[in-house]
This record gives sequence, structure tokens and C-alpha cells, in this order.
Amino acid sequence: MPPDTIHKQEPEIAGPEGRMWQAWVDGTARPNPGRIGIGHVLVSPPGVRAEHSHAPGCSGCNNEAELRAILRALDAAAEAGAQQLTLHSDSRFAVDCLNGLDGTDVPRLAELLATTLTAIRRFDQVRLVWLPRHRNAEADRLARAALGLLPKPPAKPKRRR
Repeated sequence: MPPDTIHKQEPEIAGPEGRMWQAWVDGTARPNPGRIGIGHVLVSPPGVRAEHSHAPGCSGCNNEAELRAILRALDAAAEAGAQQLTLHSDSRFAVDCLNGLDGTDVPRLAELLATTLTAIRRFDQVRLVWLPRHRNAEADRLARAALGLLPKPPAKPKRRR
């Protein structure tokens, strides 16, 4: 998928009940710090899915990339009319900071956190949920594609002894 693309797909089965939208986000910096790529998957309550891959044309660290990905997903959800959103990210830093459990003294990140918190206030409800990296492969694929990188190969199963 070329950088800065959106792909929409009609659902094969119905999505989550109610008005809750779902988003999975990821950001990458190559090298770290380096060029930033972001991606997200946005799913409406009836199950309509939109994928987004974007290279914002700036550089920064992995934490900045993750925050930019969250901000872009929030913007896309607001533009689509979402009022309730569950946002999934594999960035413990971003989720903990946005949930008020952590903070940063890095001015660039503090400013981006403030901008993201302002964007969150546009919604009736936003849940920020951390998930393990291996459960966020689609958003990771989109973030990597924004930089022209191939998807990561699937993790090899661990052998039990």
C-alpha cells in the first residue's frame, strides 16, 4: 500500500454493538529517532473498516510516532462522526501518559500529549487500551508501509521444554 493511503472495506459480518468505534494504532521511527510512519485501522459500530497509512514528513522518536498515530486516528474518527471510541495501542508510554498515569519532561512530547488530550475532549467517551505488540500487527504493517518497509515476519512460536 503506497504511503498516505486510505482503504475502506465493507464488513463481512456485523461489528461491535452500540455506538462504540474501535481503532488500532501504531507509529514507527526508523531509525529511532528517525523518519516517522504512522498507521491505524478504524472500525465503525456496524463493522465498516478503514485503514490509513501516512508518513507525516517529519522525524522523531518512537514515542512521538506513537502519539502522532493516536492523534491521526482521533482526527479520522471525529471526521467519520464517532462520539465513542476505544483506541488500542502497543505503546505503554502513550497509553499511560494519556490515561494520566505517567508524564514526560521532554518538551516536544509534552506538547504533543497536550494536543492529543485536547483532541480526546471532542468525544463523549474515549477508552485508551494498551495491548501487546504481537496483537497490533495490522496497525504496525500500515505504519511500516508508510516508510516503504515490509511487514514484520510473524513471531516464531516458543518451544516448550
